[in-house]
Amino acid sequence: MTFIGMPRGTGNLTGAPFPEAASEALDNAQLRRNLAKATGTIRAKRAAVVDELPDWAALRAAGAAIKDDVLANLDTYLLRFEAALTERGSTVHWARDAEEATRIVTELVTATGAREVIKVKSMATAEIGLNEALAAAGVAAVETDLAELIVQLGHDRPSHILVPAIHRNRAEIREIFAEGMGATDLTDDPRVLAEAARAHLRRKFLTVDVAVSGANFAIAETGGLVVVESEGNGRMCLTLPRTLISVVGIEKIIPAWQDLEVFLQLLPRSSTGERMNPYTSVWTGPTEGQTSHVVLVDNGRTATLADPDGRAALRCIRCSACLNSCPVYERTGGHAYGSTYPGPIGAVLSPQLTGIDRNPTLPYASSLCGVCYDVCPVAIDIPSMLVHLRGRAPKPRAEAAAMRAAAWAMSDHRRWRRLLRAGRLGRALGRRPMLPPPLSAWTRARDLPEPPRQTFRDWWDTR
Repeated sequence: MTFIGMPRGTGNLTGAPFPEAASEALDNAQLRRNLAKATGTIRAKRAAVVDELPDWAALRAAGAAIKDDVLANLDTYLLRFEAALTERGSTVHWARDAEEATRIVTELVTATGAREVIKVKSMATAEIGLNEALAAAGVAAVETDLAELIVQLGHDRPSHILVPAIHRNRAEIREIFAEGMGATDLTDDPRVLAEAARAHLRRKFLTVDVAVSGANFAIAETGGLVVVESEGNGRMCLTLPRTLISVVGIEKIIPAWQDLEVFLQLLPRSSTGERMNPYTSVWTGPTEGQTSHVVLVDNGRTATLADPDGRAALRCIRCSACLNSCPVYERTGGHAYGSTYPGPIGAVLSPQLTGIDRNPTLPYASSLCGVCYDVCPVAIDIPSMLVHLRGRAPKPRAEAAAMRAAAWAMSDHRRWRRLLRAGRLGRALGRRPMLPPPLSAWTRARDLPEPPRQTFRDWWDTR
């Protein structure tokens, strides 16, 4: 079973390479303050609840092993999942890419006559550009996750996997709600803002007949779909509407019900710093009087699976621990990545899903410090993948020319000695080491190491 196709919806959303977008973000002091405060809080909570478990390392290894088993036998598990879903009354649709997935969902929605749908927070639907596709068909998609609602009402873009509005503070959210909901008596107290969102959404829950969801996990053994959340909006969307459409990436499969024991410990601790999610909803078919559809989406996943050095990125359970710990993300925010998936996991996953040619700068959006690997609950070696993808990325002409020049100089000891001595001359002039244009762009952001006062060969000659 193969779903190879050019994915859409996961490419660069801003059109600007990461270095340019990051440079602009660094000039936004308020953004950096918002990010530092939010990610610092989440990091501290995560560390506290992880330290409570003496078997965290074993849980992490178990999660990685389960996901690797899925990736090694994905075709078998997908067919088993489809059979279980069908037996329980759901209709299964297969989508090669974003275009096919959005077409299927749009046709299912328009067939009901609905002009509005309510949505559970879903990275998969953002990846394929579902809201935009529905809008083009005259259907309004209403986000019910609080952070997604803030982004939607603010005509903004998500900047975080778990907390899409992490770049906004309370005062900014109050202004967004005042304008988007017409509420003029709001304060920036979190309780007041949450209550305003609750009243706004409750009307939608009770009147909209079509819901679109994603899934955190899809259980092959039972056909169960699992959504974990903190607000209860997901459960309202899953149970009240007459038509439920679930959009699920094919890598979300886990083999058996018992495997949830591992992931329901790993995910909440790594994402929100909680011991368990306030709401864990599992459904294995439509409720009474409901029609259920499940759209299984490839969109570049089988191409990623074919790369032995990059396929472990498909283990990702979208916890966002790597974002919250990344020093690059904390300073630039998610918009700089120009992709649905920001942060370290986005720097490897987006180029894999779209093709490295469409996101050539993202593998360089990292200092390779390794903290993302340390905190990943399923032990994805993101730094090694970044190096792997840098090797596959198209190289700028200046860089390729510099490498050829270095190879020429190093291939002859006399040339190499003369080059080292020339470097010493620059040091003697007392100038900060710089490279000439166009390579000067590299040293504008980095300090070129100072040449040693004495080379090894010169030292050897004196003896």
